[in-house]
Amino acid sequence: IILRQVSPESTAIFDFILDLHRVCNGDWGKITAHAGVSAHEMQYFLEYAAVFLGNVGNYYGHGDQKFTPNVSKEFVRRLSSVSTLSPDLDEDTIENTLAQYPRGLGFPSDTSQSSYYPGETRMTREEIFTVSEVLNDLSIEPENTRILKSKDGPRAVYDVLQGSVEEDDPPLEVKRPGFGLVRIVRGDHSKELRQICDCLEEAQKYASSPLQQKYIIELRCSFVSGSIETYKDSQRTWIKDLEPPVESIFGFVEPYRDPFGIRAEFEGLVAIVHKHETKTLRGLAENSAKFIKRLPWAIDSIENEGKGPFEKTSLDAPGFTSLYGINVPNFNDIRQDTGFKNVMITNSMTDNGSEEHVPIPCIHPSEAERFSEHKPHAYYLWVVFHELLGHGTGKLLMENSNGSFNFDIQNPPINPLTNRPISSWYRPGQTWTGLFKDIVTSVDECRAECVGAYLMSDEELLGTFGYTDETNITCKDCEQWTMPRFSEMLML
Repeated sequence: IILRQVSPESTAIFDFILDLHRVCNGDWGKITAHAGVSAHEMQYFLEYAAVFLGNVGNYYGHGDQKFTPNVSKEFVRRLSSVSTLSPDLDEDTIENTLAQYPRGLGFPSDTSQSSYYPGETRMTREEIFTVSEVLNDLSIEPENTRILKSKDGPRAVYDVLQGSVEEDDPPLEVKRPGFGLVRIVRGDHSKELRQICDCLEEAQKYASSPLQQKYIIELRCSFVSGSIETYKDSQRTWIKDLEPPVESIFGFVEPYRDPFGIRAEFEGLVAIVHKHETKTLRGLAENSAKFIKRLPWAIDSIENEGKGPFEKTSLDAPGFTSLYGINVPNFNDIRQDTGFKNVMITNSMTDNGSEEHVPIPCIHPSEAERFSEHKPHAYYLWVVFHELLGHGTGKLLMENSNGSFNFDIQNPPINPLTNRPISSWYRPGQTWTGLFKDIVTSVDECRAECVGAYLMSDEELLGTFGYTDETNITCKDCEQWTMPRFSEMLML
């Protein structure tokens, strides 16, 4: 599913690499001899294959830039002659694998492409927005969809490909005056989702609690029907399963790679919990209200127990597990009304994309050794604060469908930027993603990054993790090396 979401050629490249491995059983020298290719080109290809498999596609997971193998078309054709899948590796796939363009993932153009909007007929941002309005009118959420545009004579046809096992024949059709035909086509990724559902049905037998069993059932039902509302039910159940010894994240989760910022990449993760680190993180979560009061929009506030009007009245300590830097689920209504989990996959943060012998332009050679020593600590803390106190804070000020408000409409909160009462809020039916559209992810991430960096100077907060002015790595060290670490990430 992920490969299909990255690029049109990624699935064929993946199958090709794995098939070559099966053919030679890992002895690549056999293929070098059999195909009559040079050893150095084979080395280039293997390096490409490693990067491809590491990124699950031929675009980097960080930066979304395309990478290509430093080999010739003739080399790929010779390898293809050895593969049992050679008929499937057609000239178009070879051409797309080696081509420098499209250079990145983004709105379809001469220089970028997006498999969330596949096909030869390009879509404009305005068209994507209009189709999104149609989906909103139908109460269909976009996370597990892609949009394929085609032409039926002079009329534009927009097929909304919805990830599900079930398929509709015929699909639901919606005619929008002056726009074209929108069809809801369930069954995208149906083969893979059917296999996943079979595995989930088997996994249900081994659930360690009724709550986990309920989660698996709801998750499976969401994949069968394609209903994101059912998927959200599974996430509400998952949130209640606090600190299990084995944690998992599954489904169409993160919208980072969709240029419009609302369609999500599929992912699956299973990890064993690190008990000691989880205990520390749990302690921070339980005391998070103390540090929320120190955020810029809450300072000097006497409302809401010092947290101010822009935070929830009650804050149930969220689950915080030492797995990976992520705050889920990504549905604001669930995070606000039910809660969320923070998970940190610390072993994936240890090797975070740079090698010690590679010079970093923003770091003077005289400081390189100190930077290497301090950056893992600074980065870890920043991610923790980013997830819990960045993504985990804030309140959507809303008007409910019954005319009530989740804030005092007679005495509205004061906008800290204007020092005047707020003049806008979420009306009934409005959502965070619907209003912010293609910048929703950027806004949310920038806010979380700023909160994380802001709190790196809070010595009491750093003390929660054992850093003081007396330790080998001090609070000032963590604060000092935060920005250089961020600069390094931007350059990689």
